[in-house]
Amino acid sequence: MPNNTFRFIPFLFASVLAASPVFAAKSTLPPITGFTAGDMPYDSGSIALLAWDADAGGDTAAAVSPGTLYRVFVSSLETGGWIKAAEFPAGEKMSKNIELPFWAWKVQGNTHALKVELNNYFSGFKDGTVFYFKIAKVKGAAAIESEVVSSVTVSNWFRLDRLNNLILLIILIIVFFWAVFHARRKGLFIRRIAGLDAIDEAIGRATEMGKPIFYVPGIGSMSSISTIASAFILGEVSKKVAQYDSQIKVPHYDPIVMTVCKEVVKQSYMEAGRPDSYREDINQFVSADQFSYAASVDGMISREKPAACFYMGYFMAESLLLAEVGATSGAIQIAGTDVEHQLPFFFTACDYTLIGEELYAAGAYLSKEPMLLSALKVQDFGKLVVMVSVFFSMILVALGARFGWEGFVRGILHLFRNY
Repeated sequence: MPNNTFRFIPFLFASVLAASPVFAAKSTLPPITGFTAGDMPYDSGSIALLAWDADAGGDTAAAVSPGTLYRVFVSSLETGGWIKAAEFPAGEKMSKNIELPFWAWKVQGNTHALKVELNNYFSGFKDGTVFYFKIAKVKGAAAIESEVVSSVTVSNWFRLDRLNNLILLIILIIVFFWAVFHARRKGLFIRRIAGLDAIDEAIGRATEMGKPIFYVPGIGSMSSISTIASAFILGEVSKKVAQYDSQIKVPHYDPIVMTVCKEVVKQSYMEAGRPDSYREDINQFVSADQFSYAASVDGMISREKPAACFYMGYFMAESLLLAEVGATSGAIQIAGTDVEHQLPFFFTACDYTLIGEELYAAGAYLSKEPMLLSALKVQDFGKLVVMVSVFFSMILVALGARFGWEGFVRGILHLFRNY
């Protein structure tokens, strides 16, 4: 009797193992095939790209294997030291989800592809460092692991994914040099800007009346684009003032801007052939406090009653304070700023207002310098290219969506994306 009992023990043990969920799951989970690791192309050398075959049955988690998860592990050691880098349901992280354009990445059918940011787990590694990867497929309490693969990451000197930007840049450079050549030979046409055409009238009026001209460069620093544009305009205005033998005063908010404008005005007087008329007190530092500056300039305008006031540069709440006082003094006023919410105040109180990019174009318009004119023309050409491209791309994308041309639509979108 005891012998018969022991005889059935192996069969009982085998039956328990067969009924075990772990054993059953292991026998039904398909193996992980085609697992490879490599360097992510077109990056700085900190990303590894993993790829492996997806389970048969589709490319969605519901169609492949409900409840199945992938866990990705990375290590810098040949054995041990594993760090979990990602976990996601089966059917996600497919090859088609890699954000690279069609000319730099070929979608590999029903294949998983995952980017692993190694900087998130290891710091200070160099090109050529070997990393090890493995994948675990998990469903409930069952799991199956892939073989361990290794890869090195290197930084790439050329980013093929940004080829579209390179081509556009080359086109703009060619157009720029053509514009420079054409501007030096025949000149370039720039549309009339009424506010800048009135500069001669304003300076002439001040000369006839024997009153000064106030040029206010705003409260921006020298790193502000609007302040740089204002310095260009100040140079041209100062040159005309020197030619007409009139007076100009430039009150400043920023001492660095004052230093730059001193040199600009001095150079303008020299170019006009009137260096003897230049005075150091043309540029004055007033205050680095916004409303103290506005109050001081308002006081100067109220006392001296200038014939013309120029407000060019970066302005905030002081714009209305300055323009209103100038209007009550009877001066002709010309303003320009790229701060949109201050434009209504200048519209109301000034005779002429330069809107947004007109401020940037003013220096080129006044000086007729070929390099500045060329830069302006290239900007206009770039805007034209963008507008035309967007218009036709909208039509093509709409047609592609209507007829289900998914690949065609994706390709169009890739052309206009900055990777």
